[in-house]
Amino acid sequence: MTLAEFERQIFAVAIDSSICDIPNVRYLTSTSISLRVSISLGGFIEAFYNERTGTMALALIREGQRVFGVDNTGGWHIHPFSDPARHDSLSTPMSFAEFVAQIEQQQVST
Repeated sequence: MTLAEFERQIFAVAIDSSICDIPNVRYLTSTSISLRVSISLGGFIEAFYNERTGTMALALIREGQRVFGVDNTGGWHIHPFSDPARHDSLSTPMSFAEFVAQIEQQQVST
């Protein structure tokens, strides 16, 4: 995936989501991009992708702390809502759309 493809995916999902604001590109280099997406449920999502290494990280941040996340550093894993410091292995990657859906589902169940 290219940086432009990653950025397009984030924007497309955010625009279609009822909880996401318009993404803001925090930084862009020749090999990586970081976007921030404010959400109406409180906090924001940080989305990071490095094209050279294939590293991707998504994190829901509230009050300066990660409360939910997923990344592929050392293999795909999730940092669950119940214990965001924990690393639970994932058998498949999680897309930004799936990540946002998990946040929406968590809001419904709480």
